[in-house]
Amino acid sequence: MNAVHFGAGNIGRGFIGCLLSESDFEVCFVDVNSDVVNRLNDDKYYMMKILDGVENIRKISPVTALNSLTQEEEIIKKITEADIITTSTGVNNLPRIAPLLTKGLLKRAGMKKDRIDIIANENAINASSILKKEILNLVSAEEAGIIEENTGFPNSAIDRQALSENFDGIDIAVVEPYYEWVINKSEILSGKTLKIKGAVYVEYMKPYIERKLYCVNAGHATAAYAGFAAGCKTVQEALAREEIQDFVRNTMKENAEYLIKEYGISGEEMNAYIEKTLKRHGNTSISDSVFRVGRSPVRKVGYDERLTAPARKLYDMGLPVVFITKAIALAFCFYNPEDEESVEIQDYIKLYGIKEAVKHFTQLQNEELTDIIAKNYEIIRLSK
Repeated sequence: MNAVHFGAGNIGRGFIGCLLSESDFEVCFVDVNSDVVNRLNDDKYYMMKILDGVENIRKISPVTALNSLTQEEEIIKKITEADIITTSTGVNNLPRIAPLLTKGLLKRAGMKKDRIDIIANENAINASSILKKEILNLVSAEEAGIIEENTGFPNSAIDRQALSENFDGIDIAVVEPYYEWVINKSEILSGKTLKIKGAVYVEYMKPYIERKLYCVNAGHATAAYAGFAAGCKTVQEALAREEIQDFVRNTMKENAEYLIKEYGISGEEMNAYIEKTLKRHGNTSISDSVFRVGRSPVRKVGYDERLTAPARKLYDMGLPVVFITKAIALAFCFYNPEDEESVEIQDYIKLYGIKEAVKHFTQLQNEELTDIIAKNYEIIRLSK
């Protein structure tokens, strides 16, 4: 079986590509990095390191790669031959790959090929639906009907920490042992999609997506922003400090109250999930820069994102927002001159003040919630 995966980064190689390979798919990566593409084609394999306390390096093969900037026709051909298509490009890059996917899907339909599924594995809610919308916006109504009839866009939730490390002069994916790949079974069109070993198939995705986004992702970002404010260089260094670990724990517990009330998840289950998440984020085998984890703060404080979404949902339910509003305020304090979004936020605060900045970047309409975040920001700034 053949898989086409867009994105040969750490998640692409260290998570999605690995599981596809272990499920007997021959993986063809599509990426813009010519060095990575050339190396994968020369070697026909790549190495992956699992941080489980012992030297655990795996060889993933066979693999090939194509350059999305220079090999359009070859990629379209691969799409027509694929049994599954997956992505891990970053949600902001989905519009960039949509035109290429559209051409491949239309050609595939014209060749009367079997139905296929595209799974966008990004840190965003319903990323596959976002990709589907981008694709359908590029075609006529008739072509949209053809694509929808022949292509499934099952949404997924993914969870695995993946970094990179230089090994014998080559950057390899370095991952934690834990992973979770949850796929919406009800949105699948091709039976071949059900053959992914290690994936979990569910009928209703929303609780899994929101649990991951509001606990794992929110906790990770909170640790980075609190760590930055405390002068820490890594998330692991930050979580080694009891006061920061307690703050991150309390932020996740606060967010969990929404999940408990909305979906009936037990408090015991959520507490266990939170403690496991803290242990993963604090894993000292990993050295995760606060700048890497905290990057792109404009996206992270967005209306439907990991920090603002649980805050507004908790507030609307009449539940406490003590810790999550402080976490959002810490995101507005974050500054890395090499991060365009960080610079954008700081420039906006200088021009219009913190309250207008909170309104602008979170898109919150609730004045009281906006005031709470702005006041937290002022308290944090005054404490320095």
